[in-house]
Amino acid sequence: QVQLVESGGGLVQAGGSLRLSCAASGRTMSNYDMGWFRQTPGKEREFVAAIKRYTGSTYYTDSVKGRFTISREYAGNTMHLQMNSLKPEDTAGYYCALGRVATDRGMTTDYWGQGTQVTVSS
Repeated sequence: QVQLVESGGGLVQAGGSLRLSCAASGRTMSNYDMGWFRQTPGKEREFVAAIKRYTGSTYYTDSVKGRFTISREYAGNTMHLQMNSLKPEDTAGYYCALGRVATDRGMTTDYWGQGTQVTVSS
């Protein structure tokens, strides 16, 4: 069984930065691609970013390219999402996920974290 725990969310002013982390336990992260999704009330969960387990290739949704950076630490079973130049429209619950396949259009998901809230004030 896999457990994913996100941290690092909070309230920040527009233009500010936050760094989200996702700690995995139960199975090695090296068997999975990893990614971040976000969701606001009444909307579907949206793909944000992903990183492939073997190549380290990264993918981002267009709205965060150039502002967000995804990374992972295999030794510590931890993944991060550095979010810079935050905008009010980035406000959402952010969820980390493990999956078998990540591409530039999204990723499959086998496991989810419980989410962490990011609120960007204008």
